[in-house]
Amino acid sequence: MDFTPPRKAAHAASDREQSPSRAGDRFANVVETAMDAIVTVDGQQRIVVFNPAAEQTFGYARAEVLGKPLDMLIPARLRTAHRRHVASFGATGVTSRRMGSQQVLVALRSDGSEFPIEASISQYVDGDQKLFTAILRDVSERVRNEARLERSEAQLRAILDSAMDAIITVDARQRVSFYNDAAETMFGWSRAEVDGKPLSMLIPERFRTAHGTHVERFGATGTTSRRMGGTLRVVTGLRRNGDEFPIDASISQIETSGERFYTVILRDVTARFEAIEALRKSKEELQQLGAAAHLTREQEKSRIARELHDELGQSLTMLQMDVAWSKDKAPQDDAVLRARLERMTSLLKSTIAATRRIASDLRPLMLDDLGLVPSIEWLVDNFTQRTGIACELTVAAAPLEVSQPQASAIFRIVQESLTNIAKHAQASHADVVIEQDEGTLVVRVEDNGVGFVLSGPRKPNSLGLYGLHERAALLGGEATIVSSPGQGTMVEARLPLVDPTVAA
Repeated sequence: MDFTPPRKAAHAASDREQSPSRAGDRFANVVETAMDAIVTVDGQQRIVVFNPAAEQTFGYARAEVLGKPLDMLIPARLRTAHRRHVASFGATGVTSRRMGSQQVLVALRSDGSEFPIEASISQYVDGDQKLFTAILRDVSERVRNEARLERSEAQLRAILDSAMDAIITVDARQRVSFYNDAAETMFGWSRAEVDGKPLSMLIPERFRTAHGTHVERFGATGTTSRRMGGTLRVVTGLRRNGDEFPIDASISQIETSGERFYTVILRDVTARFEAIEALRKSKEELQQLGAAAHLTREQEKSRIARELHDELGQSLTMLQMDVAWSKDKAPQDDAVLRARLERMTSLLKSTIAATRRIASDLRPLMLDDLGLVPSIEWLVDNFTQRTGIACELTVAAAPLEVSQPQASAIFRIVQESLTNIAKHAQASHADVVIEQDEGTLVVRVEDNGVGFVLSGPRKPNSLGLYGLHERAALLGGEATIVSSPGQGTMVEARLPLVDPTVAA
């Protein structure tokens, strides 16, 4: 059947005679101008219509295919199945339908190359014969694009599955749509077990409501991505066996095809937390060990200071008394003996003074006998007498109830600060303040000296500032040092107040 427009009749016919002709012309024009290939075959599956779009698609001229079997347009391996399909379709009586289970078939060009087509088939009866018409569309480009997309998705999947971090994507209802290999390893659930399931199955029950709200709030912000969790950026996950574990997580969102998806990248930080906990315990143990060593050292200093003061001091005093008795009994005319006794008296006085100074430096006995405040008062007075630098002491009006370790630390902090002022500050005035502030004992020593650069290099074997920090840390407190050139220096230690009877 060739849809070539019929020649005009020599004589005009009636309108009723021209109407079918005009309809045929219009149908022929539609077929001829269609962008899709249109091929019609008869009951023996021989080609009777082959429009220009079919010529371009298959590479055959119309004259080359008219009357020929449709098989010439189908790869040899598919011809038998195709004939059966058309015959089966003809027997159904259905007017039209798509061809192919996936709506994509394979056709054969004139040059022998195969290409994918999308086809629909219809049937109608013309006189005494049945005709089948196929409308075909070359979908090579679409198939290539789909193949590229499939390869790209496969590559992306391979990349995401090879990632060491767990990657999970959920839809707007927070149901899992992507779950990589690392997530399987992390949570213990297989991909098939979580696909389409709520994300809450991977979160401890007590956090589920808050987590769902967090994701919804994040979606409303429009922010592309951000870290999850609080200050430590850590959330808690739930393994299949019920174990909870810490996760470092980030979340991102994307909207595609009108649907919003959230992707979280998760890292199991159990090892990091275990290391932090081990470090914390080790630090606590070291702090306890240091505090014990510090207490032992102070006790040993106290013992030595008391022995120096009591035993050696008493012995030197007795020796001084013996020398004085010898001076009284020595002959007046023996100048050599009397001169030697005078030297002995002078040496004994300086030795006794040195012994008292050494004992006091080790640990002033008044710290144990009289308490903290009198000891600090003595320390400040002694500093002013030795250096000539005016020093003012201010102590809180409320009674200071401190433990022995705290008293020792406060005394040493003030002592070390005043020693640094005497050595380096070139100051004319200093202030020492001891006060209480909301359950904290505050010790502050300030001077109006030359100051220094805190970030500057430390002098060799200079451990004074480090010692201040260490003493405060051993008692659970902290020390702060503020200084700048020409602005003096301020040392402040803040120690938690504790029950002295318990701390002792």
